[in-house]
Amino acid sequence: QVQLVESGGGLVQPGGSLRLSCRTSGFTFDYYALGWFRQAPGKEREGVSGINSKGDSIKYLDSVKGRFTISRDNAKKTVYLQMNNLRPEDTAVYYCAAYPSGPLTPASLLNVVYRHWGQGTQVTVSS
Repeated sequence: QVQLVESGGGLVQPGGSLRLSCRTSGFTFDYYALGWFRQAPGKEREGVSGINSKGDSIKYLDSVKGRFTISRDNAKKTVYLQMNNLRPEDTAVYYCAAYPSGPLTPASLLNVVYRHWGQGTQVTVSS
């Protein structure tokens, strides 16, 4: 049974930081590409960051470049999203996702390619 469980969300002031974690189980983590997505009220889900199965290809949404960092720990079967200098417009439910991918396939921010999804964690940036 495939499971992706996000944690680390919460309320933070503008300029603050949060680290999201997504613990996975039920699939061969090393052979899967991973991604973080977010959905704000009234908006479509958008890709925030993706990392390929080998870990050497990473993509970011333009608005988070230089502020967010994605990483993966294959031993712990966990993907992380370090979010710094948070802004009110980063407020959303954040989801992690995974799909099987070869080592030469680059990272993706397209939600249609992702096969497995977590339930999401709320991030609220407000003073």
